[in-house]
Amino acid sequence: MDRSDDKLLNPLLDIARAAGQEIMRIYQGEFTVDMKADMSPVTDADLAAHRVINADLNRITPGMPVLSEESAAIPFEQRGRWESYWLVDPLDGTKEFINKNGDFTVNIALIQRGVPLLGVVHVPVTGMSYYGCVGVGAFKRDKDGQASPIKVRKLAAERPVKVVASRSHRGPLLDGYLEKLGRHETVSRGSSLKFCLVAEGLADVYPRLGPTSEWDTGAGHAVLLAAGGQVIGMDGAALPYNSKESLLNPHFIAYADSSRDWRSYL
Repeated sequence: MDRSDDKLLNPLLDIARAAGQEIMRIYQGEFTVDMKADMSPVTDADLAAHRVINADLNRITPGMPVLSEESAAIPFEQRGRWESYWLVDPLDGTKEFINKNGDFTVNIALIQRGVPLLGVVHVPVTGMSYYGCVGVGAFKRDKDGQASPIKVRKLAAERPVKVVASRSHRGPLLDGYLEKLGRHETVSRGSSLKFCLVAEGLADVYPRLGPTSEWDTGAGHAVLLAAGGQVIGMDGAALPYNSKESLLNPHFIAYADSSRDWRSYL
């Protein structure tokens, strides 16, 4: 991606904010919770945000495919031919939304040839947006529109490693990883905010040793790449997108500083 492509960022920020407003309208009232076929929850807010994002993406990039959590039943034989497409989670952290703890986001990413090159992560409760374009940089913008650049931090010997972990999903694999890691502090967050903490230099590593789908990670992955971080699978290769029939991700590690072998603690 070259610098000319970052012109999409401002329209994306507007789209994510509009979806966030729909989410907050529902969040502040009564809403219904249904269960999808995989027994994950879906609410009125997921569907309302999906409608806003899908319509607006089709307006600004006519003909560009959109793969969303709420419209994911596209066969691989069709989507596998896509060179570029939008990857969307209209409401990432539905469980956090239901629990009303604020840790949910709107995720929109542009994927090109399997790589997330541009992404926006919007936090409806605070109005904060994290966004980035690979080759341009990463930023955060507050509810008043004030933006500032963000970047990952280097490890420092005098401080413990700060690990960000899922608020809703934790298990023995992660516990074993943390035990081997040595001196560390853990902070728990929901949704793609975990990527954003690493991207803005507030955490060092996010090991995800549990299930996620590609729409859960695309936007946060793009922001972290733009901020100077990396996301790798257990094979050491970059986490891929749209490379297989299943849209489930393998286990991965998102990190700021490549001077340490983060896989060695598995």
